[in-house]
Amino acid sequence: MEQFFHGFLVVCMAVLAVCIIACIIRAILGPRISDRIVAINMIGTMSIIIITLMSVLLHEGYLVDVAMLYAMLSFLAVVVLTKVYMGVYVEKHQKEEKKKEAKEEK
Repeated sequence: MEQFFHGFLVVCMAVLAVCIIACIIRAILGPRISDRIVAINMIGTMSIIIITLMSVLLHEGYLVDVAMLYAMLSFLAVVVLTKVYMGVYVEKHQKEEKKKEAKEEK
């Protein structure tokens, strides 16, 4: 039974690795910024799951602490990326409004 459990964990980590590669492709290809942000968030989440599975596989409790730290960093990274994207979005729309106002005045 132990050998089956070990093999199952390895297969789960392999499947998650393939999913991470698919998310990397989505993050590179886009087509929208929101797709890229979601892909980065999914990569972080799947990495946390892999670290946690490794903790069970290796019987090492400290890896759960590493996973929690990585979860906090991943969350922070997504918040910062979203904040930067929203700033660019707002700035773009303000420029468009100024152009419209300038055309209306002429």
